[in-house]
Amino acid sequence: MQTVQVKVLNSKVIDDPAFSLPTRATDGSAGIDLRACIDEPLTIKAGETHLVGTGLAVYIADPNFAGMILPRSGLGHKHGIVLGNLVGLIDADYQGELMVSVWNRSADDFVLNPAERMAQYIVVPVARPEFDIVTQFSDQSARGAGGFGHSGRQ
Repeated sequence: MQTVQVKVLNSKVIDDPAFSLPTRATDGSAGIDLRACIDEPLTIKAGETHLVGTGLAVYIADPNFAGMILPRSGLGHKHGIVLGNLVGLIDADYQGELMVSVWNRSADDFVLNPAERMAQYIVVPVARPEFDIVTQFSDQSARGAGGFGHSGRQ
């Protein structure tokens, strides 16, 4: 897959110079920035979560790929702004608007401005294995069923 279809749902994305169509900031950027498609600044109080539209729909079509919405590291580190669901998984057959669950995990209110970069979007390959139901695994791994804290640090 070399391309995905992008549908502009809000004319602001094209008409407002503060917005830009999906592009990578640098040649080395893995993702594209998603911008807040809102009409006025949105105050997100400490501890609150808001669902914010992007004005874009992305259709991947190929089930061997999926989209992921990830937080922006600067917003998370400096302002406590992360995703309400921590990571957003967008299935290949979804054609609706990309929405971002913006969570203010800090103790201070945060103002999200129109066209502000609030998250990033990447496309990743998806392994689609067949599942073989068994009563026992074919071999025993060194870890076995060891779970949380199995390495000694609680």
